[in-house]
Amino acid sequence: MNTTHSFRQKMQQFQNSGMQVINYISGAVARIFGVRDDDYPATGFQPYEGEPAKKQDF
Repeated sequence: MNTTHSFRQKMQQFQNSGMQVINYISGAVARIFGVRDDDYPATGFQPYEGEPAKKQDF
């Protein structure tokens, strides 16, 4: 009876480990291909407003 219990316990641990791996991978896939959750502002095109560089003759 002790051998049967030990075997069942090891099989349960194996099953739990497998489920943890599947959950880890599926969480990564869901984050990669899921809905965008970033809150960056939509800036669009930003024109250059500085002074142009002076032309130097070499």
